[in-house]
Amino acid sequence: QVQLVESGGGSVQAGGSLRLSCAASAATYVTSCMGWFRQAPGKEREGVATIDRSHYTTYADSVKGRFTISQDNARNTLYLQMNSLKPEDTALYYCAARISPYLPCGNWRNGGADFGYWGQGTQVTVSL
Repeated sequence: QVQLVESGGGSVQAGGSLRLSCAASAATYVTSCMGWFRQAPGKEREGVATIDRSHYTTYADSVKGRFTISQDNARNTLYLQMNSLKPEDTALYYCAARISPYLPCGNWRNGGADFGYWGQGTQVTVSL
């Protein structure tokens, strides 16, 4: 079992930055992949970024070049550095983990259905 707790959300103006953190109850190296997902009101949950056991990262096109995912195995913590924030980044952001010997991150672009462990979410609100 992996328990995840997000923090770092808040309200910022467009162009600002935030760093989200996700503390894991188990060693992050036991997971095959960890990721950030988000869900805006009235929209489906979408994948934002993932990092696998090899520290290979992937990003949604909408955040590429602005967001950076990273992982500190010593602290069992996942991060999402978000720069140049836009109003359309407003959403509830979730941290998730996947443990699988096959396809480390699964089909993460499908909204995280392949991820079995989830945090409670942290709200990010970006205003003009």
